[in-house]
Formats: sequence, C-alpha cells, structure tokens
Amino acid sequence: MTKRRICVVTGSRADYGLLVPLLRQLEAEPSAEVFLAVTGAHLAPEFGLSYQAIEEDGFEIQAKVEMLLSSDTPTGIARSMGLAVMGFADVFSASRPDLLVVLGDRYEILSAAQAAMLARLPIAHIHGGETTEGAIDEAIRHSLTKMSHLHFTATEPYRRRVIQLGEEPDRVFNVGALGIDNIASISLLSRDELGETLGIRLQDPLFAITYHPATLGHSGAGAATAALLGALDRFPSATCVFSAVNADPDSRVIGRMIEQYVARSPVSRLVVKSLGQQRYLSLMRHADCVVGNSSSGILEAPALGVPTVDIGDRQRGRLRPASVIDCPEEEGAIAEAIQRALDPDFRRLAAVADTPYGDGKAAAKIARILLDHPLANLLQKRFNDLVGVGHD
Repeated sequence: MTKRRICVVTGSRADYGLLVPLLRQLEAEPSAEVFLAVTGAHLAPEFGLSYQAIEEDGFEIQAKVEMLLSSDTPTGIARSMGLAVMGFADVFSASRPDLLVVLGDRYEILSAAQAAMLARLPIAHIHGGETTEGAIDEAIRHSLTKMSHLHFTATEPYRRRVIQLGEEPDRVFNVGALGIDNIASISLLSRDELGETLGIRLQDPLFAITYHPATLGHSGAGAATAALLGALDRFPSATCVFSAVNADPDSRVIGRMIEQYVARSPVSRLVVKSLGQQRYLSLMRHADCVVGNSSSGILEAPALGVPTVDIGDRQRGRLRPASVIDCPEEEGAIAEAIQRALDPDFRRLAAVADTPYGDGKAAAKIARILLDHPLANLLQKRFNDLVGVGHD
C-alpha cells in the first residue's frame, strides 16, 4: 500500500497544542506517513525550547527549521520570515511530501506556505475564514486561504467566508475546532496536582492569563500591558498564572513587564514559558476566569464552562459564546470586566453557555479528508465567483 506523505508544520506551542489530536490520528492511520517539521519559538531558548515537549509527547521530529533572530522588531521579524522561507524550501526539496498541513495565522506558517507554493506542494489549511481585526494575523490568515487547496474551518459561518474569498465549496469543510478535541481527549489535572506541578498554591480567585501583542492595536504594548497589570492589582488576594507571550513584534516589552510583575509577589504570581496542553487546559478548567487576548479564551475556555475577559481588539471578529466579556485596554474597564466574570450569576451562565466550535471530533474528520481526497489537479484552483459577481 502506498502511503500518503503528509508534512505537518508547527511554529509555536499554541498551534502545536491544537495539532496534537490530528497528529495522533494520522499516526494511527496505516495509509499515512507523517513528516513533522518544527520552527519558530519551538527552537528558541527564550521561549522554552518547546520542541523538547513535542519529543516527550512521543512524536518524531523530521525537520527543524531555524528562523528566529534575536529581535522582536518589525525588521527582525521580516528577516526571520526570509530565513524560514529558505529553510522550508530546502526541507520540501529534500523530503518531497504529498501534502502540507498548516494551522492558523502566524508569520512562521506563512513562510512555510510560501515555500510550499513555489514548490508546487498542495496545502491544507486549518482555521481559515476567521477574523481578528486587531492583529496582522488577519491578513496572514486570509493570505493562507488563497495559497491553500483544502480548507478546514471551525464553524459554518467561517466556511462561508472562505467560499466568499473565492474558494471552491467542495474543497471547504466545516469540521469544528481541534481545541475541543483536546478537551475531550486529555485527562486534566486536579487543582492540587496542578498546583504541585506549577510549584505554587492556587488560592481563590485564580486567574489564567495569556496576553500577546495586539499588532494592530491602538495602545502601545507597554501601555496596554500596564493597564492589565494595574487591573490585576485590584484583586490582591488573587493567584495570577501567566502563560508566556508569543514571539511577535513587541513581545519582549510585554514579557519583561510580566516577569517584573511576577517577581514582586512570587508567592501568588507565576509566569510559565511553556505549560503544555494538559497543564494549560487544567489551568483554564480550575480558573475563576481566563484573562487576556488569546484565541483560547474564545474557543477552549467556553467549552470548559469558564468565563473569559477578552481585552482589546486582538480577537475582534471571532464568534463569541455568551461566556466571553469584551473590554478595552483600560485598567478600570479590565477590572470591571473581571469583577463581572467573578459574579456567581455570570459564572452559572458561563457553565452552560453553548459553543459554536463543534463536537470534539475534528481530528478524525480532517484526517479522513487528508487521506481520501484526490490529489490530482488539486494545485489548479478555479476562483469561485459568488452569484452575480465577476460576470458580464
């Protein structure tokens, strides 16, 4: 039996965590050969060398593409992208996969897709059709859609948006979000077990905090982070557990401010470079609220029944369950939103709020299509005009 060689690229702990159920599903398929390539923050000491966690999970890494320069400026990021394109060009030339699988909207993934496009390698894209108007990820995501040949969206409205971008409907599949698969498949830690692994006593209220640069935000990274930290100071009895910032422009400003904040009260505040999916989901599950601007507050936290305080515009445009509270990057507004999230009535609402992001079976659906969909002529795409558009 001829196996279909599928290259999966991961550039950060965020996309890797979502890809885990798909990787396990593909590795269990006799007709699949998985070629795993890691890049970006996975290979950087300042972000925790998270490629080691991938190996600890039992996955074999076939390629490591070094790309990150020691800079978080726009120029440094652009130069890193150039290195990534060159690195992936070499990987694809040597390994010759049948199909490339990418997830999300980050510049590391765009670099891999650029190299694949020029190598005439078909691309399957996960999580297209979404909007995040406060970040450059918005443009990257839609660019990846136009470069890709198979599309796996998290909701039906997102599927329609991919089709609106001109993609052929029979290549666009609404499968749900892979993050929901993780919730269904990972054995979560008890509160005591979680505290023991983190080395901190988890007192109430417990805040799970993930805050990244809003790359198109109105406030500077320093001012926005100061507003968040000032709001947290209004809850002096809270335990604050931060997951480390992404490798984005201005990430060092945010990371440095969080580290200084944690150092002032190490008994009740903690920042972790790489939590891993089990600890991250366990932290969200036991948190009184999730605070920040990560997509996990929109997708996974609601599925766990936990309130989310979503700060600023970074996630603006994504479908929001009723458990998500939006607020601007202002200290008073953030503190007020957290207070609302802690209200018992709102917590009861969050516990039963519906999520539009699927049934936890996305990985099996994606794997089946990746293995069964014909590859012949997949590279040739017809622009799918909407009715009444593009015709004389």
